[in-house]
Amino acid sequence: MNALDGRVALVAGGTRGAGRGIAVELGAAGAHVYVTGRTTRERRSEYDRPETIEETAELVTAAGGTATAVAVDHQEPDRVADLVRRIERESGRLDVLVNDIWGGELLFDWDAKLWDHDLDNGLRLLRLAVETHLITSHHALPLLTRKPGGLVVEMTDGTYDYNAQTYRVSAFYDLAKWSVLRLAWIQGKELAEHGCTAVALTPGWLRSEMMLEHYGVTEESWREVLDRPVQPAFPDPGHFGISETPHFVGRAVAALAADPEVARWNQASLSSGQLAKEYGFTDLDGSVPDAWRYIVEVQDAGKPPAAHLYR
Repeated sequence: MNALDGRVALVAGGTRGAGRGIAVELGAAGAHVYVTGRTTRERRSEYDRPETIEETAELVTAAGGTATAVAVDHQEPDRVADLVRRIERESGRLDVLVNDIWGGELLFDWDAKLWDHDLDNGLRLLRLAVETHLITSHHALPLLTRKPGGLVVEMTDGTYDYNAQTYRVSAFYDLAKWSVLRLAWIQGKELAEHGCTAVALTPGWLRSEMMLEHYGVTEESWREVLDRPVQPAFPDPGHFGISETPHFVGRAVAALAADPEVARWNQASLSSGQLAKEYGFTDLDGSVPDAWRYIVEVQDAGKPPAAHLYR
C-alpha cells in the first residue's frame, strides 16, 4: 500500500478489462492515475458497451486512489498530444505509461484465412492495436523520460515464446499481438539510456466483463462454466478454471512500478502468473494462476482440465 505515492500513471485504454484492473491497482498503490478511453457516460464507442472511463475512475477512488478520467481516441495524434500536455500541466510528471488500447474483438474472424478475412476490418484492427500504441508513446515518452525510473508497459496477449511458435486466431490478430511484443522490445532499447524501462505484459485467460458476458455468468458465479458439457471444436469449458480477474494483471503492473530494480526486466516479455511468483501477490481469491504454463502443458497438449494444479 502507498508504494506509488507521488507517482503519476497513464492507463491508455482503461475503460474495461485489463486496463480497468490495472488502473484500480495502480491507484490502490498510491499513484494518481489518468484513465483514458472512448466510452463515457455521454457517448459510447462502437463497442456499444456500458463500461465507462468515469466508472473506472470511481473504482480507483473506491480502492483508495486518485484518478482523472479523460475521453481520448488514441487514433487521433492531436488528442493524445493534448492529453500529455494536460498531464504535464496538472501533475508535472509521468512515471508509468500503460498502453492497453485494443478494441479489436469485434473486428477479427476466427475462421477466416488472410485472403478471406474482411480487409477493412483487419486493417482497422491493426490501427487500433498497434498504431494507437505508437501514437501514445510518441507523445508521452518525452515527459516520461525527464526522470530516470519511468516504466512503459505494453499490454498484449501471449508471451514471446508462446506467440513465436503458435498461430494466434487469425493473421491480423496474430500480427497485432506480435507487433506489440516487438514494440516493447524496441522501446526498451531506446529508453535504456534514459534510465527507463519497457516491458511487454500479458494476462492469462482474463475474466473481463466481455468474457463473463460471453459465458453468461458473473464474477461471483463464474465457476458454473466449469461444469458445462464439452462442445465439438471448442475448448473444454473446464479449462476456464485457470482464468484470472483483471486485478491480477493490475497487481503485476503495480509491483513492477514499485520495484526499484525494475530495469532488470527491460525489454522482457512477462506474464501475470510469472510476476506473481516473483513479487508474491495473488489474485482476489488468494490464488496464483499460472495460465501460460497451463495452456502449454495442459490445454494445448489435449489433456483434461487440471487448473487446480496451476493456481
